[in-house]
Amino acid sequence: MKKIFLLAAVLVSMAANAQQFGVKGGLALTTVGGAKNPKDNKAMAVYEAGVLYKADLGSGFAIQPALAYQLKGAELKQSNDVLTKTGFVELSLGAQWGPDLQVIRPFVFVEPFVGYGVTGEETLHISGTTTTADTINQALQKDAKNKFEYGVGAGLGIEFAGHFQLSCQVFQNLGKLYKAEELDNGTLTHIKASYTNLSNYQGIKFTLGFLF
Repeated sequence: MKKIFLLAAVLVSMAANAQQFGVKGGLALTTVGGAKNPKDNKAMAVYEAGVLYKADLGSGFAIQPALAYQLKGAELKQSNDVLTKTGFVELSLGAQWGPDLQVIRPFVFVEPFVGYGVTGEETLHISGTTTTADTINQALQKDAKNKFEYGVGAGLGIEFAGHFQLSCQVFQNLGKLYKAEELDNGTLTHIKASYTNLSNYQGIKFTLGFLF
């Protein structure tokens, strides 16, 4: 009987040690795909902040879901200047693998995500027109922008002493940045003149996390 209680205590202890909560913050360089003149596609420096949960599955595998506020944006500098910026509440599910080397644990990961835009900024400057900027920007933000996002990221990371994580990933939002049907009339047709396929946000992200 004592052995059974001892085994149960060991298993409970292992389960507790295999689960950690934490916080994270990061910086990213984001752009949009599909610009007709890629050299005019200016990357935007943005940030993220959120909370995470890590569960070790054994044999080097772990899952790490996270909930964060993630800002993404880009700016096209050409005859029709377009600035887009969206702040998403983003839920991600990271799947990791890496060997435990005692003090450090290098790992690779893939991270699908979904999110919803809660903040945003849209600016369209059309050279040679008299349409007011407020009218254009309001139509872009409220009607033309896709608020729902989904996509995937993949990258490399390293964990120090079981508490600090530093990672780098490339990510790609899937789907379209704008609703094509909303750009068929009026001044918003100039958006289509700036993109070949209205592609969504993409970029590279550096994240630092702390696990309790």
